[in-house]
Amino acid sequence: MAHMTSYSAPALTVGFDLDMTLIDSRPGIHAAMLALAERTGTYIDADLAITRLGPPLADELINWFPADEVPAVADLYREMYPSIAVAATPAMPGAPEAVEAVRAAGGRAIVVTAKYEPNAKLHLAHLGIDADAVIGDLWAEQKAEALREEGASVYVGDHVGDVRGARSADALSVAVATGPCDADELRAAGADVVLGDLTEFPRWLSDYLVARA
Repeated sequence: MAHMTSYSAPALTVGFDLDMTLIDSRPGIHAAMLALAERTGTYIDADLAITRLGPPLADELINWFPADEVPAVADLYREMYPSIAVAATPAMPGAPEAVEAVRAAGGRAIVVTAKYEPNAKLHLAHLGIDADAVIGDLWAEQKAEALREEGASVYVGDHVGDVRGARSADALSVAVATGPCDADELRAAGADVVLGDLTEFPRWLSDYLVARA
């Protein structure tokens, strides 16, 4: 079997970021941050926190908690998160269709995210988005490890950190201007393609596959 497949074109694998790429995590994270503030008795500006989604949780918590408390507070947040944030979080426009477009083209759609992996899987299951693999707890250049391991030739994300991850993996960086970084920032960071949102992705993928062939 290996002999036969060695002559075929490399299979298409497309990686997707999660927060603000596939899911609009703002309402869920807002609610979870308010619950964390109540539980710990520490003020957190949840409105501000949801304007800078993408980087790891610890990068946000350090703004509100002493450094030595951040690991324990992060554990508490992750434990509270499923019951508060998952049901409150919708898919981004075009997200299910974007994943389905990869599948329809005979490819694999994977999710590579900085989010805690079990919670990432809960979001996808709740929304009925069926990824071929979900790899969590990776940010920016760290994402390249998973993208290379999975053989991803394209990585779709909304943050300049996602652009850096794609470039580090020698994958095509497709950026969507649906998160904290606007189209100009994404282009300046080195994105190969910038889309308004994922509703534009199936058409782009179709054109890309024709060009690649």
